[in-house]
Amino acid sequence: MPSDEARDRVRDQSLGIAAGWSPPDAPASWALTAELFRAIAEEDTLLDLAAAIPADRLPPLLLSAALRHLVARDAPVPLAGYFPTAGAGQPPLDAGFRPALVAFAAEHADEVAGLCREHRYQMNEVRRSADVLAVLAEIDPDRPIALVDLGTGAGLGLHLDRYRYRYTGDDGDVVVGDPDSALELACTVRGDPPAPRAVPRIAARAGIDVEPLDLDDAGVRAWLAACIPPETGAVDRFAAASAIARADPARLVRGDLVDTAAAVCAEMPAEALLVLVDTFVHVFLPDDERDRFRALLSRLGRDVEWISVDPLVPLGPEGRDSVQGLPVPERALEASRAGVTGVVGRLSVRDGAVSGRVLGLAHPGAAWLEWLDQPR
Repeated sequence: MPSDEARDRVRDQSLGIAAGWSPPDAPASWALTAELFRAIAEEDTLLDLAAAIPADRLPPLLLSAALRHLVARDAPVPLAGYFPTAGAGQPPLDAGFRPALVAFAAEHADEVAGLCREHRYQMNEVRRSADVLAVLAEIDPDRPIALVDLGTGAGLGLHLDRYRYRYTGDDGDVVVGDPDSALELACTVRGDPPAPRAVPRIAARAGIDVEPLDLDDAGVRAWLAACIPPETGAVDRFAAASAIARADPARLVRGDLVDTAAAVCAEMPAEALLVLVDTFVHVFLPDDERDRFRALLSRLGRDVEWISVDPLVPLGPEGRDSVQGLPVPERALEASRAGVTGVVGRLSVRDGAVSGRVLGLAHPGAAWLEWLDQPR
């Protein structure tokens, strides 16, 4: 039986995930995601399953993926009908969802637990590339970059130059990127983020992950699809981005984010600006690993940009510290208390000197980007 402490921790995380992905002003298509995580927080059957998962394996998220994986496989009625499939839109949500979910979880409890032991949660939300591109707009747009995607999963973030982007703000839309791309990433902007003029030229690219994922494996694709929030836009984006990545695979390297990153960075072309990208990865590392990574950057002996889109640590309403060790504005603390929120940071190394600042806030699925007004 899970401890009360484990149950409380999972409950807080689940409610924070629900609030972060589906705040009160979210489109109706996000209601299922919020209800799924509220159910994990509030239903004993689900809460006990999640609380039995080791804390470092992201219990609420891993449980949600295991359940969705089995639902997609077995297509139980009526439960399967609540979840969106690629190209089919968002099914309606009603009061029947939660009891159907709890009953299914109870019936398949042993299999759910087995999946959670065998897998890790891997969310490949490709729309976070829009957050990254906004930060790149602050950097020399004419200099080619060497892109290293940290915790890359299936490598969807490595193809940011193969997508089209639409940023919608008070003054209308800014559209950049490949006009012929099969995938457009739309993001609502708040505040005054820099408007990207173009996508930088990528001179070299590589992804690093402790468990890089092969999209040509149908079982891998099925698991990754189960990790995507059950929201129609997210489901459609994953399907389109997966097809792009499979058509032109990028280099994926198995290893940790410190020692392996040093080796991969050393292989990157010297004339390119080294850009390390981390979206919702460092928040899950132990404190000592984050410290080791920050120390690595000034030892690389070249210009470096580290772009991070991570919640504050520790994950949850008590989050207070930037994973990059940057000063945290009060607005970021306020947003983190309200729900899981990405904090956009830029850390730069020039001639061995390290500088940086928190730039903005981001929806976990990159539906919106809020730029913070602060002195440079």
